[in-house]
Amino acid sequence: MTALNFDVVIVGSGLAGLTAALQLAPTHRVAVLTKRGMADGASNWAQGGIAAVMDGADTFDNHVQDTLVAGAGLCDLEATQMVVEHAPEAIHWLQALGVPFSMEDGELHLTREGGHSHRRIVHATDATGAAVQATLIETVRRTPNIALFEHHMLVDLITDRKLGGQGNRCHGVYALDEQADTVVTFSAPHTILATGGAGKVYLYTTNPDTATGDGIAAAWRAGCRVANMEFIQFHPTCLYHPQAKSYLITEAVRGEGGKLLLPQSAGGGRFMPQHDAREELAPRDVVARAIDFEMKKHGVDCVYLDISHKSPEFLEAHFPNIKARCLELGIDITTDPIPVVPAAHYTCGGVVTDLHGRTDLDGLYAVGETTCTGLHGANRLASNSLLECMVFASATVQAIRTDTPTERPTLPEWDDSRVTDSDELVVVTHNWHELRRFMWDYVGIVRTTKRLERAAHRITLLQREIDEFYAQFHVTRDLLELRNLVQVADLIVMSALMRRESRGLHYSRDFPQTDAVAQPTVLVPPPR
Repeated sequence: MTALNFDVVIVGSGLAGLTAALQLAPTHRVAVLTKRGMADGASNWAQGGIAAVMDGADTFDNHVQDTLVAGAGLCDLEATQMVVEHAPEAIHWLQALGVPFSMEDGELHLTREGGHSHRRIVHATDATGAAVQATLIETVRRTPNIALFEHHMLVDLITDRKLGGQGNRCHGVYALDEQADTVVTFSAPHTILATGGAGKVYLYTTNPDTATGDGIAAAWRAGCRVANMEFIQFHPTCLYHPQAKSYLITEAVRGEGGKLLLPQSAGGGRFMPQHDAREELAPRDVVARAIDFEMKKHGVDCVYLDISHKSPEFLEAHFPNIKARCLELGIDITTDPIPVVPAAHYTCGGVVTDLHGRTDLDGLYAVGETTCTGLHGANRLASNSLLECMVFASATVQAIRTDTPTERPTLPEWDDSRVTDSDELVVVTHNWHELRRFMWDYVGIVRTTKRLERAAHRITLLQREIDEFYAQFHVTRDLLELRNLVQVADLIVMSALMRRESRGLHYSRDFPQTDAVAQPTVLVPPPR
């Protein structure tokens, strides 16, 4: 099969990828690859909203300062200012596309979330991501110059090094067409990784099944630096119920007055006032550690989030989806507290980029949760993630418009002479479960050097086995995802062992102090 040729290949169909696609379409032929359906990524799951200064009582400086405080000294000031100052423009762009944001008295309704000093969260009730994605997907489907390839999973980037040359450019990607069970070559002078985070490396996560760190792992293998991978944000409030896989209870529930309570077996009552003066409105790392501490102290499986003091009408207006989902499970949030636990939620680190999404490879860009732009530092401020997707996608589009590569080499087809092994699936499944369990046990909210070293040892064993499978057998999505997850797990553990302090989302019992000078953790791939 000959290569499919485009001006830009975008891997990922979340807010970052679709924003770039729509803004490039007037001037470039764009391919959007997504490994499942168009709406199956994390953007579609986002409940809370998009942070933007839209109120006269608020200022850019306030938003910047809140971001810096949450980021525990590691945010890049220039990146933070850029994102904050372009936030209103991004909201207006979405409004022009027709996103149905919640309104009040003819104005955008602004809610508040943990870590924010003002109401500045633009939202569509409690399903902002779904509303935004539905609008963008509909727009993309009717936009000329954009070709959609669903059920196409990134296998690897095609680089000069992979082609046997000495250059430093990316020329496209190999992608597994799951439905045809073949690997397709996509040729393009510009490639954008918008593949999201890696929450599925943990046993408990709010992320969809697609969050397997594909872009981070592929960029690392291609020679790109990766930074701050130790900072995995655990959302404090994931619904705890055997029939509710990965269901998030938005930060806005606490922003609108929700209180965290101990179970009655542990005495009941609030506990956040004993942990932080900001109580339930403290940043996520603080709240998640507090819940983790109380659960271990009392030996309980969950804590409770109570918003029942608000009227049923208020709850229906602000949290209709959460109210309905909980009711399906026998929990009436108008009268009952919601059982919650922390769960892996957001990958604050990722592929190192500049302010225009450029990576260490010419022609390769990265946007959104796949990246480390410097915005999130050691802990992402609530509702800055969807914002980052849009602002950096726009900046990346500007860079692509000015980059005019002269070469366009002929790309080889994928070598698919490998055999399929009948016992491959059972081994992949076993390794997947082992990885997610020991990452949760050893590399979770609270860490020790000994636990991290145990995880590193197991990762080394898994990598050998998976590399052998990858070299010998026909590739499948399960094998590719496991390969990427093990690589990302290795990056997380390496980064965590390098940080000999506690900062933001990385808390070590062996190094509880916070150093006076904040330094990012930057990993450089070994020469290959």
